[in-house]
Amino acid sequence: MKKSLLAAALIAPFLTGCVIAVSDGEAETHWAGKNSSSWQSKYKNNREVIAELKMDSSYQSVLTTLETPSFTELLKKDNDVYQVLFYPTHSVHSDGKMTKDECTALVFKNDKLVGIGDTALDMIK
Repeated sequence: MKKSLLAAALIAPFLTGCVIAVSDGEAETHWAGKNSSSWQSKYKNNREVIAELKMDSSYQSVLTTLETPSFTELLKKDNDVYQVLFYPTHSVHSDGKMTKDECTALVFKNDKLVGIGDTALDMIK
């Protein structure tokens, strides 16, 4: 018995270890636990909310409803300020990375929603 305890005491320091987590700054939420929603449900929710938006909605009300966009752009053209929010709504590439072509653009002119999607985005180019 004493030999077992002595052996355990001598071996114990060598049985410890550490875990090193490495991240490239991207995460896939579908594996992050039961409290996180999958990207598919987030995309679906974004589509549903965007479909219900009314023209002339304020920038702040949309931002409050949809929360942080994946991409944003800001442009001043003549005397008008355009803000573009990009929210993920569909998957084009199966690479686990989100790109603008997988998002729907919400175009605001002077803090009012004036268009949704590529056509609205093309109007300010």
